[in-house]
Amino acid sequence: QVHVAEFGGGSVQAGGSLRLSCEFSGITFSRYAIAWYRQAAGKQRSLVGTIFNRGPTNVEDSVKDRFTITRDNARNTVYLQMNSLKPEDTATYYCHVRSLDTLQDYWGQGTQVTVSL
Repeated sequence: QVHVAEFGGGSVQAGGSLRLSCEFSGITFSRYAIAWYRQAAGKQRSLVGTIFNRGPTNVEDSVKDRFTITRDNARNTVYLQMNSLKPEDTATYYCHVRSLDTLQDYWGQGTQVTVSL
């Protein structure tokens, strides 16, 4: 069974940084993608970026100059490093795992990021 959990959210002032962690386990499929999404209050969930276990890392243009996605295979963890945070980055951030073999999706419970002026 796949388990996904996010850590590292919190409150920060504008211009600050946070690093979110997505810890996952139980992945047995050979090809998968791990993505970060975010959802602000009253808005739809939107993609932040994706890292593939056998491929590139993509970050949305709107944040690619400030956000970076990396992974630690030994720890089964994907990170979202967020720098120069803005109030509009305030959202619940979700980690999403998709098997590229079966197209099954797995979500974490989300972690709240609040950026204040």
